[in-house]
Amino acid sequence: MNLTIKGIPVDDTYCEAFSGVFARFIITAKDDKRLQRAARLSTALPSTVFGKSEGGIEAWLHPHETPDKRPGAIVQIWVNDRKNSEHILASELGWRIRQGILVVPTTSVFNALDSDRSIDMMPPVGYCADGYQTEEIRYGRETIVLPLMMGEFVIERKLNMARGVMGGNVWFFCDSVDAALEAGDRAVESVDRIEGAVTTFDICSAGSKPVYPGQEHPEVGPSTNHPFCPTLRGKIMDLEVPEGVGSIPEIVMNGVDENAVRSAMKAAMEAAAGVPGVQRISAGNYEGKLGTFRILLKELL
Repeated sequence: MNLTIKGIPVDDTYCEAFSGVFARFIITAKDDKRLQRAARLSTALPSTVFGKSEGGIEAWLHPHETPDKRPGAIVQIWVNDRKNSEHILASELGWRIRQGILVVPTTSVFNALDSDRSIDMMPPVGYCADGYQTEEIRYGRETIVLPLMMGEFVIERKLNMARGVMGGNVWFFCDSVDAALEAGDRAVESVDRIEGAVTTFDICSAGSKPVYPGQEHPEVGPSTNHPFCPTLRGKIMDLEVPEGVGSIPEIVMNGVDENAVRSAMKAAMEAAAGVPGVQRISAGNYEGKLGTFRILLKELL
């Protein structure tokens, strides 16, 4: 059976996703400029490849949707699911909130996840007030209030955590960089409308492959997926880039559950398929060696 979406061929393959642990919270600020800076700073630098965290912006909120009636954003921060993932997530939340949100004037942070597991934010964030922090009820929530040179920083005392699914992805084989950028932008915008899902790289230009023993490779960063690099045409024997393809963007998605990831993948495929220059849709996997979730593209059509 030939698989297509809006007339664009779709590979009969799957993306290989895996389990992760995440916190989901709301950032608010006095105005959109400060809000956008805090949301983007705190979710920058995807880095789970070297055992740390990655994040994404799930949605932008109107003032009537936030606890303190100010502009807001829902943010997710993720780590790989492992034996000490709760400890790692707490540490990573501390870094990202202290350095990406607290330092942006007028910001506050509130829990946005219904879960029976939580992280106490006093050790990773509250204690940086050097003993001048207070515990107060604000907006009907238990919060920590930290005095700052520009007012105060308010954070809910406990941010909940839960298990979800990481690493959902789709690839778009495009005839040019311009087509790839447009397809990628449309795909990311479509994922932004899926509740519970985030894109952690926006448009990713470097779809990775497993690093094999003896392979020269830096500790941090993706391993170039050389068979799918258009600029290596004529230089390597195992190139898998079809003629006429000049750029292959990857969109990576995490979600609160498998359904959120599947919905995000489907939305991304539908959005990109309408872009002139998109010739084929596929996904990346590690031949079953990475994770326990296999999301078949044909099941999303």
